[in-house]
Amino acid sequence: MNRYLIVVLFLVLFSFGAYSQVPLNTAIQILKAEDARNWNPSLESLLKSQNPAIRERAALAAGRIGDKRAIPALSAMAMESENLGKVISTVVFALGEIEATEGGATVLDIIKAESGFSQRDGMLLSRAVEAAGKIVAANAKDESLKDLKAAIIRVIEDELKSPSPKREVLLAASTVVVRARPEGGDAAVIKMLSSDDNGVRADALNTLVRLRAKLDTKRLTDIIMFDKDDLVRVNAIRLTAAGELKDFKNLLIAAATTDVNHQIRVAATRSLAGLKDAPDAATALIKRGSELLIPIHGDPAPLKPGQKAVNLKPVHVPLQKNELLEIATAVGRMRAGTDDKEALAFLNKLNERDKYSSPETFVAIARVSSQTILQMPVPKAVFTDFRAAAAYGMGLSELATLKSDDMNSQAGQKLTHFIARMATDVTAKDQNKMMMAMPDLMRSLAALKPDNLDEILRGQIANEDVFLRAAAAELLSERPFTKENFDAIQKAFTVSMIRDKHDNDAMMAILDALAKLDKSAATGSLLMALNSRDYLVRKKAFELLEDKELEKTSPGIPFMLKQSREKGQDKVQPYLSAFGTRLGQILNSDIDYRRALSRKNGSVKAVLTTEKGSFTIVFNPEEAPLTVDNWVKLARLGYFNGLAVHRVVPNFVMQDGDPRGDGNGGPGWSIRCEVNMLLYDRGAVGMALSGKDTGGSQWFVTHVPTPHLDGGYTVFGHVSETDMKVVDSIARGDKILNVTIVGR
Repeated sequence: MNRYLIVVLFLVLFSFGAYSQVPLNTAIQILKAEDARNWNPSLESLLKSQNPAIRERAALAAGRIGDKRAIPALSAMAMESENLGKVISTVVFALGEIEATEGGATVLDIIKAESGFSQRDGMLLSRAVEAAGKIVAANAKDESLKDLKAAIIRVIEDELKSPSPKREVLLAASTVVVRARPEGGDAAVIKMLSSDDNGVRADALNTLVRLRAKLDTKRLTDIIMFDKDDLVRVNAIRLTAAGELKDFKNLLIAAATTDVNHQIRVAATRSLAGLKDAPDAATALIKRGSELLIPIHGDPAPLKPGQKAVNLKPVHVPLQKNELLEIATAVGRMRAGTDDKEALAFLNKLNERDKYSSPETFVAIARVSSQTILQMPVPKAVFTDFRAAAAYGMGLSELATLKSDDMNSQAGQKLTHFIARMATDVTAKDQNKMMMAMPDLMRSLAALKPDNLDEILRGQIANEDVFLRAAAAELLSERPFTKENFDAIQKAFTVSMIRDKHDNDAMMAILDALAKLDKSAATGSLLMALNSRDYLVRKKAFELLEDKELEKTSPGIPFMLKQSREKGQDKVQPYLSAFGTRLGQILNSDIDYRRALSRKNGSVKAVLTTEKGSFTIVFNPEEAPLTVDNWVKLARLGYFNGLAVHRVVPNFVMQDGDPRGDGNGGPGWSIRCEVNMLLYDRGAVGMALSGKDTGGSQWFVTHVPTPHLDGGYTVFGHVSETDMKVVDSIARGDKILNVTIVGR
């Protein structure tokens, strides 16, 4: 790595201007390999191309595919002087994506060389630090990585001592401390709070929150009161939860009830939820919430703190609904077990106005008064709205936290009776819709542990609904082993292999359950899963079968896995219509690859019309061509039109794209992740996942920078700050009325 000491700066700069484009046929070749998750000699040869753009793109593909066999070639590239600039940054990013210990030495060499280089490349060093964090996090018990772990702290300290610290390096290092947990990480990050850069301070505080680190009370108070950046204040408020909350009580009450910034109000409300013996804080929140519930007459202006009650909008207005649910959660915790009439009056009114659709409110009522939730007449809404039914069940299951056998029994009986009533009181036309509540209702019932729980779950694992079977398998895996339970899951595995053509949730849950209960007895089923058409099912089976303990009872497994890999079963296979499923297969043709690669950043946009206004997503197809193409195709088919936003977490994300509306649905196929180097700042659009390569149609927009998502989820678009005002206003249950694609 001595080349860093002799290469002059102009060579680094020149490397950015020397790029030529990747020829279309080569780009298709690379994209096909990524889509198939197939690292092959042809792709490896592209790492030696004379065209630096090809080398860079092939390196990124190596990282996305994640095959350890690419590490020697990538490490060799990192040592070549002609790969300075963007190519080597991508090489290092790829080593981090592969997450293997074998890439650690190369990453450490680059960190050491760049840290001591007066004209250091901030982009390269930030990528090296990011890669170090991923490798250490994925191999946390590997002692050979201790030097790599320690290097993360040295980078922060060296950067802070520099006359001109690199912003991108500090931002990356801050996030990496959360992933790698190096010794002394919190102390190093605290030093970053002296930075003049708002983003560096905000990220440092976010890291300290995730580390549950403590900061001097006076310093934290000063940041909350006087910092000029709202995100810095938000993250500082979040950090109060790690200290003595009573020291911040008055400050948090003021922020939660009077600050003009809704993100600050939400953060302060969440922190107040941790206060004990603070009746004035709970009273202030109840007063604030009660004012929000008062409907206005003719005044369309949004709420501003300090306005009189007559000017406040009702709960159906999205920004207020999000805030009201935060208040409900906080009040439930602060007034837990008190039977407080003031709190119950507010919560019951909110429940009524919200049409009983939010679990936060039911749970808060249960916390404040167990008798109230037990004696509450079952609302009619729970027989017509699956969200209300699920929310009601979650409220009853909250009584399990009281650890009272009598309370558990009463709640279990009431919930069992309610579930039975659903079969008779739900109209025929609503049966399918209300079935979507059953997975959550089963989880709620399991929390209460009725005597016949195993019997109930064995019955549900035979249900036709794939998501109910998935929930039942997951819950049975948490129960003590019995032959009856294991046999029921084995039978469900066979049914799932034959029946499930649109969703693989049941199959994935069943495989996990079998392995958890008795992996040795499950070996036959796991080997059978290697023959599934679904790449994700085969991948899961490979992971579960690669077990040294299992080899002791089944010594032939390594040979069978080797044979399966030789047949290409560890790769994504081409779609064959004869199998009647699109799950986990290559669905793209050359025409699709060409179309996806023809787009440039900003050349295609989506205008989403919602119940609360319109916002536009500007796509980044150059960084995520197949992800953008999949989303655009779905939009042009009308897939997103009329869908309810099923998830909103204020100060985090708004998520949509589920045709069921319960967070489980998808299009009947999955796409491969296209993780890239775009950051999850405010307004970033990403693909929602339940594991690598599980994306389909669910997507999200970030309310605030979320650096812990960087390099883990595909960023494929962005919403402007102007349009984020609409995104901020969207609440759970609001609908995307229609989507219009602009561009090709």
